Amino acid sequence: MSHVPRAAISTILPDETPSFAAGEPAASKAAAAPAPAGTTRRTTRVNEWMRRYSWAVAMTVAIVITVGGLIILESGRMRIASEYETALEAKGATAQLSMLAADLASLTADERGFALKADGAYQAHFREAAARVRRTLAWLDAYYRRIGDDTALASFAQIRAAADDEIAQGTVRFADARDKSLALPPPDTSATLDAALSLLRLNEEQRAQHALDASRADQRISTLCVAALCALNIVLFILLFRNLGIQLDKQARVQKALITQQEELDQLVFARTRQLEALAWHLQSVSENEKTELARELHDELGSILTASKMDVAWVRGKLKDTEPAMAEKLARALGNLDQGIALKRRIIEDMRPTVLANFGLVTALRSLADEAAQRNGWSVEFDLPVEDMKLGEAIEIALFRVAQEALTNAAKYAHASRIRVTLGIDEENVSLSIVDDGIGILPQDLKRTQTHGLVGMRQRVSARGGRFEIERSPPHGTAISVSMPRERSADASIVVPVA
Repeated sequence: MSHVPRAAISTILPDETPSFAAGEPAASKAAAAPAPAGTTRRTTRVNEWMRRYSWAVAMTVAIVITVGGLIILESGRMRIASEYETALEAKGATAQLSMLAADLASLTADERGFALKADGAYQAHFREAAARVRRTLAWLDAYYRRIGDDTALASFAQIRAAADDEIAQGTVRFADARDKSLALPPPDTSATLDAALSLLRLNEEQRAQHALDASRADQRISTLCVAALCALNIVLFILLFRNLGIQLDKQARVQKALITQQEELDQLVFARTRQLEALAWHLQSVSENEKTELARELHDELGSILTASKMDVAWVRGKLKDTEPAMAEKLARALGNLDQGIALKRRIIEDMRPTVLANFGLVTALRSLADEAAQRNGWSVEFDLPVEDMKLGEAIEIALFRVAQEALTNAAKYAHASRIRVTLGIDEENVSLSIVDDGIGILPQDLKRTQTHGLVGMRQRVSARGGRFEIERSPPHGTAISVSMPRERSADASIVVPVA
């Protein structure tokens, strides 16, 4: 290979030759160059199209090949049928030519026999043979005209003319039996006629053999076409089912991945739900504790302040009652305001932390709560409570009390009820609370609302303790709230049987 100086190359291609770093080959630069973005996008689109529509392409190709193969097979069948028909006709023409040769020989024999002995039987046999010759000639004439073989038709025309002359001459000889010069036919005529018939028979045999060979060749071609068509369809169906298997396997993997992801999401949701329930219970516990501390502070600090203030005001009022009646009246009003403040303090304390629940237990607290609500709203109350109070655990007692408090508040606000039934049941495992009113009843759409924080709060309190909360429309009207919670075991806990 000849070497050209770099300066010459730079002179020839000053603007087109790229500059390379010393020692870095051009091939590495070309390999490092990224492929054009358009080519990558086109390749991606083609691959995506093949992945998505390959089964349709394979099915279309299979249908086209099948239809084409059927057309080829049908045309081959028609050719084979035509070739068999040609062979049969050629065989029939050969038989007719043989019959014609035999009948012509019979004509000659009858003429010779009649020349030797004038017998009428020869004449009758001659007439029958002549009739057969005419029928054979007519069939052969129609056959050669139908196949359009001009050479064979010309040869047959000569044979026909010779046969007609033979029949005509024989008829004349039989008609004039006394003319002995007409007794025998020329010897060369029958020989020429036999040679021409033999040539035509050979031609027809060759035609039949050629047609049979062609039909066998078409049969072999049809067999090969059928084999190729079957093989190609088998390959296409294998590819199709392989692609289908790949797609099904991919779908199975995707479905399995989705199921796994769904299980993970379910576990995550369950874990988050448990965390939220624990957080809600913690917040409720913190809220209850804060209410308890605040109630204790109000009872101890504010209660002592209000009581001391009331005592001081009462003492001053007693001192000024006789000397300063106007000031005594003002102090009397101040004592009334202090009494109202003490009553408000007691009501606030009872709302934040019921002293009845803390001092007497859940049964007495529920009875007191229902009685107060009945007095405020004009209800009649039915109780189905245990005879004696028992300790169920502070968390369970406050949860059931808050549920009852919220249920009675909702009945007063929305139910327009006139009768309330409160039921508390306790057994070895569970404690259940039921509050039923005869109001207008809760609507089904209200059960699905997420803005009803009272219902959500009650359900959350119960579920956080592992209980079950149900609210439904009780027939014929009204609302029934049912709560069931596992009770806390304690060493001194005793079983209290509900009283009907």
